[in-house]
Amino acid sequence: MQRDAKADWDARISVRSDEHREFGFPDLDPPKEVRAVGGVGQVTIEWSPVDGAVGYLILRATEDGPLEPVDHHSGDILSVPASPYVDTTCTPGTPYRYAVASVPEVTAAGRASEVVGAVPLVADGTDPVVAVMVDAVAEGNELPRPWAPMIGSERLSQLLCKDLTGGREIGAELEQALRRTHDEIGVRTVRAHAIFHDDTGVYTEVDGEPVHDFTVVDAIYDKLLEIGLRPVVELGFMPRDLASDPSRTVFEYGAIISPPKSYQRWGDLVQALVQHLVDRYGLDEVLGWDFEVWNEANLSVFWSGTKAEWMGLYDVTAAAVKSVDPRLAVGGPSSAAAGWVDDLLAHAASTNSPVDFVSTHLYGSPPLDVRASLERHGFGDARILWTEWGVTPRHFNPINDSVFSGVFVLRGMRSAAGRVDALSYWVASDHFEELGRPPRLLHGGFGLQTVGGLAKPRYHALSLLSRLGPVELPVTLTGDGGGSLVEAWASRDRDRIAVLIWNLTLDQTKADGSYDLTRSVKVSLPGVDPSWQATATYLAIGVGDLATAAGQLGVGDWPTDDQWRELAERSKLVSEPLTWSGSTFDLTLPMPSAVLLELQPARG
Repeated sequence: MQRDAKADWDARISVRSDEHREFGFPDLDPPKEVRAVGGVGQVTIEWSPVDGAVGYLILRATEDGPLEPVDHHSGDILSVPASPYVDTTCTPGTPYRYAVASVPEVTAAGRASEVVGAVPLVADGTDPVVAVMVDAVAEGNELPRPWAPMIGSERLSQLLCKDLTGGREIGAELEQALRRTHDEIGVRTVRAHAIFHDDTGVYTEVDGEPVHDFTVVDAIYDKLLEIGLRPVVELGFMPRDLASDPSRTVFEYGAIISPPKSYQRWGDLVQALVQHLVDRYGLDEVLGWDFEVWNEANLSVFWSGTKAEWMGLYDVTAAAVKSVDPRLAVGGPSSAAAGWVDDLLAHAASTNSPVDFVSTHLYGSPPLDVRASLERHGFGDARILWTEWGVTPRHFNPINDSVFSGVFVLRGMRSAAGRVDALSYWVASDHFEELGRPPRLLHGGFGLQTVGGLAKPRYHALSLLSRLGPVELPVTLTGDGGGSLVEAWASRDRDRIAVLIWNLTLDQTKADGSYDLTRSVKVSLPGVDPSWQATATYLAIGVGDLATAAGQLGVGDWPTDDQWRELAERSKLVSEPLTWSGSTFDLTLPMPSAVLLELQPARG
């Protein structure tokens, strides 16, 4: 059954739904001031921003070849939200030509910029130096925390599941994983699929008449609220008795992707659910929830109807939510690969449908800057929720268990800071069964934590981010890859300075590391009392690295009791004292890796 679900998924995941539009995208100017600089194992490309661009496409050619998009092998879109971009798919010593095109929407790209040349350098046996200077005495600004508003999860009916995977009870462990993200990371809401799937029993027809039953929904949301989390209510999939074609399904659990046979009855169901939630939990509580329409209807794997039918579904759904209270928040399009954002906004502008937030998804790159789309269609006040984001859209991909994916989280969260309202990692736990339950401990699952609750590097990354203080400090990076390959985020509490530094390329062919991309990092913090004590917490291959630990222990499909205990110890993050000279630290950062430096007054 798992093999059938995966084959169906693989066959349909890349099939986009209707992209025909009645409106056009602006003809954006290409970026100016394009610059390409070769470093050891990499070329850094920089450019000036263009008004109206949601992102940029990097183009490359050899001296005689045509310009083609640089592919960092994410399995999703290739556009990036802003300058700079570090290209590590190049061959050292080879001359290249680069250009950059503005992107108004993911299916369109503008004219290429002027072409500039660069040569990635061949390593000479020494690690290039990147200087990181932190202005620790600056007044600073509030540090954005895009990871805190939301996390993704398997469908929440699994909280009630007593079945075992790997000898572990599914519901209890999913609950614990969600509780841990709330308690340790500070996550406030959880978004999941399938609240209308038939396993929740919300809709049946008796003698042709609709019957609504929210008993299972109550049990789910009661448990979630007890943890301290609020739900993001994704309104889908289609109950069997309401579906126009119940045979159209996705996932091993048979989620129905068909339009409703009656849009009136669909709207009545949505209205009844929202009214029930307000009656049970109180209006003040539910006003803090978001109601999201469907999931990834721009992929045929998730919506068997047309784009026009989905837009009609949106109108009916939004009206039903607002009929309970106009202050309740509704949005979409909850799309794959940043698609249909302009489509929904253009449609809503023409029909006066409300859009309180725009939601969309992306994998393998930092989230695009869709503020340009909102401004273009007159929805500049709408919030921006990336309700799914991760390193790869592919299930059972080994990169999900890697240190690379952990450092990827740092890069993406830093890029999103200050321009999105939520960047939700997909998902909290490997208790996740869209294409079947986990067949072994390390199977390339989407979870931040394994079955058994062991932290993967991605969980560690969020933990490191959560240790940043409330005040963001200015940071300047210079040197070979400074600001593109090597990035930093610095913060201050009243009596603590925390500086998070990482080394990462988006190029997934180098997920297992690249010696050419190792950098010596010199960190300067002028003005900090030299008597303060410093500690360093590392995340690197072999450090905080569950996959390496499992390999060293010879773990099979599932660990033995002794191996569970040993893995829990070996996969932990460890902090150690760090000696500094004056106001400077000297570090070595392989790619991929990260280090959190924390400085505090010496304890008396």
